[in-house]
Amino acid sequence: MIRLLLAEDHSMVRAGLHALLERENYINVIGEASNGQEAVNMAMELKPDVLVMDIMMPRLNGIRAAEQIRDMKLPVNILLLSMYSDEGLVHQALQSGVKGYVLKTSVGEELLSAIRIVARGETYLSKEISSIVVESSLHPHTLQTDDPLNILSPREKEVLQLIAEEHTSGEIGKLLFISEKTVEKHRANLMEKLHVRNLAGLVRLAIKYGLVDKNQ
Repeated sequence: MIRLLLAEDHSMVRAGLHALLERENYINVIGEASNGQEAVNMAMELKPDVLVMDIMMPRLNGIRAAEQIRDMKLPVNILLLSMYSDEGLVHQALQSGVKGYVLKTSVGEELLSAIRIVARGETYLSKEISSIVVESSLHPHTLQTDDPLNILSPREKEVLQLIAEEHTSGEIGKLLFISEKTVEKHRANLMEKLHVRNLAGLVRLAIKYGLVDKNQ
């Protein structure tokens, strides 16, 4: 039996995925999370075999959540779901330690197959994602290596995502259990490190480099 944690912020999509997974007698959905931070907390508490997680979620996106789970050395095999096959996102995801990357357009039998493979500790990538990985390995000079977010600390990335989601400094402080003054300091540091002059510039970079969903 595969003990599975499902993380997806859209409730209707989450319900559909839950129904699909629960039809299989070898999968037990032991919990559902609606944002990345919730997924990290529930992974710590429930210790699932597999975490199926949307790559674009509020509070903490799937890649950052995967990084936190990796750094905590939790024995969880992570499978990301995404609408996007951008090369930069794919490589960020693989570097975060995930075992699988499946496009949402392929959800169905492919997802079930991917879950079985990932549960064994093996890697599964959708065909389109495999092509990107192979192409970049054959032509490594084409790989996007100038992601400015790489210079940010995990906390700075977290603050940047929350800024891009239009949270105020007070709201960010409450979410992260830090003072509003500390949030303002993080914001100033972000502007300096990323060479932008205002919040709009921070938001544009967060969207461009996949911290938040470009369609929201």
